[in-house]
Amino acid sequence: MDTVLEPILQSPRLKHYVEELNAYVKSEEAKRLHFYQTVTEQEKAEFINGEIIVQSPVVLKHNTIVTRLSRLLSTYVSINKLGFVGVEKILIKLTRNDFEPDICFFRKEIAKDFSDKTMFFPVPDFVVEVLSKSTEKRDRTIKMDDYALHGVKEYWIVDTDKEIIEQYILQKDIFELFVKMNEGSIHCKAILGFDIPVAALFDEAICNETLKKLL
Repeated sequence: MDTVLEPILQSPRLKHYVEELNAYVKSEEAKRLHFYQTVTEQEKAEFINGEIIVQSPVVLKHNTIVTRLSRLLSTYVSINKLGFVGVEKILIKLTRNDFEPDICFFRKEIAKDFSDKTMFFPVPDFVVEVLSKSTEKRDRTIKMDDYALHGVKEYWIVDTDKEIIEQYILQKDIFELFVKMNEGSIHCKAILGFDIPVAALFDEAICNETLKKLL
């Protein structure tokens, strides 16, 4: 039993707490249903802890880095027929929350069930979040915890200002920092053989040269 629950389990108000929690869960489920019914393809929106979070437009550097990494990853995955790479508006449906990671990868055994009309996606194998001022806290807390809880094998956090990639690997049900790099090559564990220079995300010439090697 989770130690967080121990004081509640020992409290004479246990049943009262359960009633309050049930009421809260029902209210949150209604809000989540409303989110599903109203969210559009034009929006980048997430449902987190009962709230609809609409993302603000990104700065150019954020978009550039997402584009470079998605080009590299999509090329490698496509050539080797490994699965599907989703970029930005792919809605990942977890037990309680719905996230739209910047980049995610699904192995072919999962991706084979996707259709052109798939809108809600299952747990990916690999997720990348590129930090921005408005999202960094969520990327490092609720998202990281939830991705790990649901079995995402690997999680990258990309710091655009410091030009660093943080690589986290799933250990049981939590992510542990494997490497934190601003130079050299990073080796993806969830997608074997996908090895790229860190600089490829931050330098167009290096990105193009790396892309040629993947072809």
